[in-house]
Amino acid sequence: MTKAGELAGKRKATDDMEDLEAVNLAADWADISQGLRKDLGHQLHSQWIKPIQLGKIDADTGTLDLYLPTEFSANWVKDRFADRLSLAWKIARNEVRKVAISVHPGRRQVADLRLHNDGRRPANDADTSMMAIGADTLGDSGFTSSVGLDASLTFAAFVTGEANILAFNASQRMAATEKPQFSPLYLKAATGQGKTHLLHAIGHTFLQTHNRSRIFYCSAERFMVEFVQALKANRMMEFKARLRSFDLLLVDDIQFIIGKASAQEELLYTIDALLNEGKRLVFAADRAPQALDGVEPRLLSRLSMGLVADIQPADIELRKKILHSKLTKFAPLSVPEDVLDFLARTITRNVRELVGGLNKLIAYAQLTGQEVSLQLAEEQLTDILSANRRRITIDEIQRTVCQFYRIDRSEMSSKRRARAVVRPRQVAMYLSKVLTPRSYPEIGRKFGGRDHSTVIHAVRLIEDLRQRDADMDGDVRSLLRQLES
Repeated sequence: MTKAGELAGKRKATDDMEDLEAVNLAADWADISQGLRKDLGHQLHSQWIKPIQLGKIDADTGTLDLYLPTEFSANWVKDRFADRLSLAWKIARNEVRKVAISVHPGRRQVADLRLHNDGRRPANDADTSMMAIGADTLGDSGFTSSVGLDASLTFAAFVTGEANILAFNASQRMAATEKPQFSPLYLKAATGQGKTHLLHAIGHTFLQTHNRSRIFYCSAERFMVEFVQALKANRMMEFKARLRSFDLLLVDDIQFIIGKASAQEELLYTIDALLNEGKRLVFAADRAPQALDGVEPRLLSRLSMGLVADIQPADIELRKKILHSKLTKFAPLSVPEDVLDFLARTITRNVRELVGGLNKLIAYAQLTGQEVSLQLAEEQLTDILSANRRRITIDEIQRTVCQFYRIDRSEMSSKRRARAVVRPRQVAMYLSKVLTPRSYPEIGRKFGGRDHSTVIHAVRLIEDLRQRDADMDGDVRSLLRQLES
């Protein structure tokens, strides 16, 4: 073997060792992360632990690098979870003696504030850390993500239903030419339900309807990071002047405006200044203003003084509607209706996961040449499905239906044929088939030992009634929302 060949062989062996080490680290991190999720709860884990990326272990010092996407999140995790992370890693791997938490070296650091002498930032500045967007950033093709607004997140692309229609209409009103009746608008929704989509849509429409206007879009986390930076650089006057020069203020994830009292105070003064000038403000968060932790009462009062518009979790009908709308971009590829129905029934946590599941399924089918089927969905989406699966029992369905129709629970198994008890019993059978994996005979046994043909008749009858009777369809929708919440 030549010397060059020997070197290549050594390099390959080294690369293989590094790959194996990376796999082992990832496996250990999966176990540690799962344990922290149980200890901290889903929300804290998703916000602070899940974004962590693994670095390498320094063989000399025994230091494992852990990276986070922003300086703010790195400092937050370092202050609150460093000891717990260090202990967990020491238990998992003997060679780890400590962990170092920092911003990933490949990430762009927060840029210095660049302002004109009059304190206004150039409207076409492409720095997205605190995004100022003006009418002069529009080109022939409209907006691009390079100026902070995602071109795909428009009102036209937002699918509406009972769960989100109030927030949708309020957002359109906020972006319209005429002055809105309320300001600020506060969008409240759990993760992945569409609040960020509406923020972007408001920004797009506002710039189309208000020539030469300037908007400000950022997350509350970024606001705090740049506030601290301006404070350290002794440039607060420029910071304030720039912030108060906008016509529309869009702040996402306001639940992160915690801790720094001075940053909260500056936001409070900014809100007051903009409202006094008749300008528009929109905030988005995963909880109501009164439920924000560590936020002073005066700021809570300002956030809730306009309109608080909830986006409720999408019901099954809205989930189906969303899936059908997303299919248009995959035309002429077809997805069977039973697959769409399966996804809508089982991926219920949020819309983002629902769309992600559809995208993953279609991508797999296209790359492998397989047809999209129910079996393929069950095989390839096991991780998403298991995370979403909340086991609804027939007992739970019977109890909910009896409460809804105000009948005694014993009527689910009784032989009475009065219409007042027969119809609720049939509705409960229908829901048992839709929401549980139980077979017709199994369902029949839970309803007083009835034959499977009775259950089949009930399911078909309710399906037919939902098409012809608006009251029946409304009853079933209400029950589905109760059971899936």
